[in-house]
Amino acid sequence: MNFAYIRVSTDRQSVENQRFEILKKADQDRVQIDRWIEETVSGTKKANDRQLGDVLISMKAGDQLYITELSRLGRSLFEIMSILHSCMEKDTVIISIKEGYTLGNTINSKVLAFAFGLSAEIERQLISQRTKESLARRKAEGVQLGRRKGSLSSTVKLSGQEETIRELLKNNVSHSAIARILKVNRQTVAAFINRRRVIQ
Repeated sequence: MNFAYIRVSTDRQSVENQRFEILKKADQDRVQIDRWIEETVSGTKKANDRQLGDVLISMKAGDQLYITELSRLGRSLFEIMSILHSCMEKDTVIISIKEGYTLGNTINSKVLAFAFGLSAEIERQLISQRTKESLARRKAEGVQLGRRKGSLSSTVKLSGQEETIRELLKNNVSHSAIARILKVNRQTVAAFINRRRVIQ
């Protein structure tokens, strides 16, 4: 089955350009688009909270998803990587027209995914570095860091990671991506954010 996903950020933007590009590419590939998905929503909204999330769940092995460019999937490199990884695991294909990518469970796709993954790792390191610099500056300014005595149990897995998580959330990194970065379960991240009131 062939899907086409179109996203615009505001109702003042037109979907017609994206539709034209997808139809032209589908015609070149000699395929018919079986289902169109159009939505007006910011790319900062997580995929699971958009129609895109339902589409990704419904796709089966061999299905193809046409998009005009990877940025239609999301604004965060981490989220785009997560979506691509999920599609590769399901043996589905994402066709990104402007970049000229056909991303599926192939060697070329895996090489490209590695390049994306390296970029994501660099971005994670930069975020970590900015967090450390911010903590050092606050400490130099005399701000007391860490948990207050008797606040929450010291056995919580993510204790001490508040600033890192807050920085990741500011960069629109999903709970699932944060969980992978910190090597914990997604529910652990969500519960920690709720309990510690880490604000996005």
